[in-house]
Amino acid sequence: MSVDSTRGTVRITAGEGPDQPERTPELDSLYRGFEEELLVPLWTEIGDLMPRSPRSKALAHVWRWSAMLPLAGRAGELVPVGRGGERRAIALANPGLGGRPFATPPLWAAIQYLRPGEVAPEHRHTQNAFRFVVEGEGVWTVVDGDPVAMRRGDFLLTPGWRWHGHHNIATEPMAWLDGLDIPFVHATDSAFFEFGPEQVSTTETPDRSRSERLWAHPGLRPVSRLGDTPSSPIAAYRWEHTDAALRDQLDLEDEGHPGVVEPGHAAVRFTNPTTGHDVMPTIRAEFHRLRESALTATRREVGSSVWQVFDGRGQVTVGDRRWSVERGDLFVVPSWQPLTVGAETGLDLFRFSDTPIFERLHQDRSHVEGAPR
Repeated sequence: MSVDSTRGTVRITAGEGPDQPERTPELDSLYRGFEEELLVPLWTEIGDLMPRSPRSKALAHVWRWSAMLPLAGRAGELVPVGRGGERRAIALANPGLGGRPFATPPLWAAIQYLRPGEVAPEHRHTQNAFRFVVEGEGVWTVVDGDPVAMRRGDFLLTPGWRWHGHHNIATEPMAWLDGLDIPFVHATDSAFFEFGPEQVSTTETPDRSRSERLWAHPGLRPVSRLGDTPSSPIAAYRWEHTDAALRDQLDLEDEGHPGVVEPGHAAVRFTNPTTGHDVMPTIRAEFHRLRESALTATRREVGSSVWQVFDGRGQVTVGDRRWSVERGDLFVVPSWQPLTVGAETGLDLFRFSDTPIFERLHQDRSHVEGAPR
């Protein structure tokens, strides 16, 4: 049996399956009665609603940076940035999600493009957002009046309901990855949005943002701000710190000390210094580095993730799909799909996922191939 629901109507159609009642005129009459009252019998739907393991509608897929960046450039020539459209952001549309602009059911990812001298006006929304920069510099994001430089390798936060806008002071255009929990907020009917000023609230360009000066000191936090915050107060996690942490992990491995995820595979997680937890309530962000020829174990986890190659070349296997990937390429891993990553050269990858949602709901689960269940 299957159910089609459109415009407030229900249609129950006959199907085959174990333990289904015999099709009779009386059963057809019963189902028509269900339809009239907008009722759906569980016995016709239990296989879809309660599968033996997660079956995401999202598909494993890869988007090529070499194809996306020229298209973003053409959009820069043809599509203005301003009030209404708000952002020149081009979303990844997973081929399994019916054309929706979603990378996975809970996650949104896009390439955003800003030409020299352009300003993306300020606004705020309840969706949590971040920026990750694969290449370039010259754009500043202003979050609640705090100007934050965006440079290659930087991971920048815009937690929900914070005023933010962007301006490009450079002579070259710049593109970066946007990640948000738009699909999750949309599905839960919890979205709010508000327009701000047409221009960003400041055009200052300090070397460090106020948030970095207050919060970005390893292992230290201001005594005047000892309360916990749901999202990290650090506006920018700088590449030089991420790079050093990954390099030190691999150097310690060479010296015979533990610390890497597995041989030749270093990784760090960006965290909220007020709690030690994830940077935002709905999004986890990590950076992974593989030595040349390193191969990860095959892993599955409840929840989906989006990965972007920061540097290097490698191969990625998600379920029964396999691709070669290089700098800038993005790929998606649906819930409970097995993932294996191998490095041809040294390989750096940025990753974000919806895992915190499932951890808070106690629905999280993971498995490494070869490990006992």
